Amino acid sequence: MDRPRAGRRRFALPLAILAALVFCSSGWAHAEMSPPVALAKHLQLFTLAVPTEEENATTTEVELTLPQDFGIDSFVPAPGWKRQVQQTGSGENAVIQSVTWRGGHTPTEEDSVFQFLAQPNKSGTYTFRVRQTYSNGKIVDWSGSESSDAPAPTIEAKSTIGAGGTSTLTFVAVVLGALGIVLGAVALFARPGSRELA
Repeated sequence: MDRPRAGRRRFALPLAILAALVFCSSGWAHAEMSPPVALAKHLQLFTLAVPTEEENATTTEVELTLPQDFGIDSFVPAPGWKRQVQQTGSGENAVIQSVTWRGGHTPTEEDSVFQFLAQPNKSGTYTFRVRQTYSNGKIVDWSGSESSDAPAPTIEAKSTIGAGGTSTLTFVAVVLGALGIVLGAVALFARPGSRELA
């Protein structure tokens, strides 16, 4: 008779842990590159999100420096921002080294979001450097270690995803992502004076 209740208890703990992880991560906003795990040698859509944490100021410039062997193919338009690219070579031989977005005005507690199609050319960890400039002149250099106040965004490129032992990690990532979306939506609409999404 107690088997259904025992089954519920078995799932309650993992869900509680996942929820706690989401709450912890949402409380510490950092510059993030997603997806955190990508396929090597495959063109994919990547998103850079940079939070505005400075009170009474807006984010007006974001500079992204790319790691070696990470190639951007094209960009998704970012309304309100002007893009400047620094590269070597031209045409099919062009290699983008850094991208700077200027002219936007992202307010406190909102993220500047930029997207592009890119390809990690081999398996491994890729570390990006992000330089954020505020309207009051303050600069945040997101290039530190994972435990620092301004950690550099990273992604892990793998030759395959979802095979063998990675299935559990994939499931956890999907659940965390879903919980994050739900909790983010709740926080957005519950916050007094929240802004509408552009």
